[in-house]
Amino acid sequence: MTAPYDCVIMANGSFPQTAVPMRRLRQASVVIACDGAIAALDKAGITPTAIVGDLDSLPSCFRKRYADRIHLMEDQEINDLTKAILFARKAGHQEVLILGATGLREDHTLGNLSLLMEHAPLFRRIEMLSDFGLFTPLLQTATLDSEPGMQVSLFALSSSGTISTSGLRWPIRNRQLTAWWQGTLNEATGNRFTVELSPEARVLAYRTLGVPEKKKS
Repeated sequence: MTAPYDCVIMANGSFPQTAVPMRRLRQASVVIACDGAIAALDKAGITPTAIVGDLDSLPSCFRKRYADRIHLMEDQEINDLTKAILFARKAGHQEVLILGATGLREDHTLGNLSLLMEHAPLFRRIEMLSDFGLFTPLLQTATLDSEPGMQVSLFALSSSGTISTSGLRWPIRNRQLTAWWQGTLNEATGNRFTVELSPEARVLAYRTLGVPEKKKS
């Protein structure tokens, strides 16, 4: 997560509270906001580059203030995060970080994680960051940065294909994951680990922000 992103999308879930996501948000040159996230962005002193959505969650006091950057998309078949992602794609962004897509409601969180995988082919890199960790969709074999003791979970959103890993405490060997829990609660042993995917496999990798403190005995 050290390489810069060319766009940050701010969704209307839990607003970032910790240093890493807030730093990414404040350093972003482009912030595309779902309309429901504007009040929290305004409170944090951040002006969005664009506001995307059907405007049903945009307080009236902001409609005039941000009239020059509102992009109305009324399609009720897709949610505001999807609209923001498609807007970022149309604007030419290829390195996208999504914030505020988790928390508050569990059904929204699960739906947004599914969207992350669905839209991954549209971008060179698209990731989702919370106060606790980073989700990265993998469409092919990849080596990811880590540190010893970092907690890692792998979620196969479908049972197609097989997965192998190296650099994790509990290796996976040419296995088909048929349930979400089967690749979870692993741990990095070094500064990187590799997830090897067969052509049909698609995996959502989760890495915690840092290493949890060891419990006192």
